[in-house]
Amino acid sequence: MSSALENKELEFVQGMRRALDESAASLPSATTARLTAARKAALARKKAEPVLVRVPSLAAAGAGAGMAALPGGLPQRRRSALARFALAWPLAALVAGLFAIAYFEDQQRTAELADIDAAMLSDDLPLTAYLDHGFNAYLTRAH
Repeated sequence: MSSALENKELEFVQGMRRALDESAASLPSATTARLTAARKAALARKKAEPVLVRVPSLAAAGAGAGMAALPGGLPQRRRSALARFALAWPLAALVAGLFAIAYFEDQQRTAELADIDAAMLSDDLPLTAYLDHGFNAYLTRAH
């Protein structure tokens, strides 16, 4: 953003703040007391935000084979082969499914071509009729 635009936005925000402060000063004391009580009640009901500690995955790379301690003192376990397999099997299933679909499509196309070849060879028309482009167009419209 340009600095002129940022300055205009800053001036606008400061003007709004001044106007809100002036209007808040003119409110009756009973209203301000109720607003203060409502704010305190809302802050008391506010849930505590969980503290997230992000630890790099290589933090325990040099630790022993069993348990490694995280900076917070919590133990970190190495993943077993079964846990790694549980993470990898969906990917393997997806790849196998894609291969199965490709194989099925290839088999289906081969069967269609075989049917066309069988129909052409068992037909009474001479092979020269199939070389005529108009006849090929007729065949595609007929089916």
